[in-house]
Amino acid sequence: MTDTLTEAATLPAETGEAIPIADQTLDELRLTLAPAIADSAVFDGWGGEALIMAAEMEGADPDVARLAFPGGAMDMIGAWIERIDRDMARELPQAKLAELKIRERIRTLVQYRLDAVDGQEEALRSALAIMAMPQNAPRALRTGWHSADVMWRLAGDTATDYNHYTKRAILASIYGATLAVFVNDETMDKSETRAFLDRRIDGVMRFEKAKAKFLGGRADRDRFSVTRCLGRLRYPET
Repeated sequence: MTDTLTEAATLPAETGEAIPIADQTLDELRLTLAPAIADSAVFDGWGGEALIMAAEMEGADPDVARLAFPGGAMDMIGAWIERIDRDMARELPQAKLAELKIRERIRTLVQYRLDAVDGQEEALRSALAIMAMPQNAPRALRTGWHSADVMWRLAGDTATDYNHYTKRAILASIYGATLAVFVNDETMDKSETRAFLDRRIDGVMRFEKAKAKFLGGRADRDRFSVTRCLGRLRYPET
């Protein structure tokens, strides 16, 4: 998968002049159609009807649109999530978040994603069910990991040791659990979801403080030399 942070600024809308839809590559077309497909999926599910309706709405050739999503529903859902990743990276760059405390950075990033799908709860509910199918689980896990990675990078994380992996695993878990609350939240302004997210983030921050205290000694840190090695493989020195 391509690097969301480096490519966020190369979306058609960011080049100064939008690329005509007929001239877009299949990858560009996927991201262009993704929001409209999600809108249609609210009523039609993640299938051919939603794809054709989105193509008609955006003025794309339906036959070309089908070529952009050879994997069917999972390709459509993946494009929707990737579009949110890229929009988030464009709207909330590191510099914009730098003045916030780390917990507020994460809260802001997750809330951005929730706001992006507000009103599309039925499409999200259907997408979560499709992603939970056994045959789709590996790809769903990779997608969730990637979104968590994008959020942590935007939050300024540069960890190369075991923390690189634990942070992303924990954030992916928090985000997934929050989505499950979000799709069923009928409170005003999704207050139940916001409160749930706050509790989860606060709980993780308390855990991180306790962990830092426990691992404060050099001898304790040395126990994790293997995972630090894995971290160096993830971000090799130049």
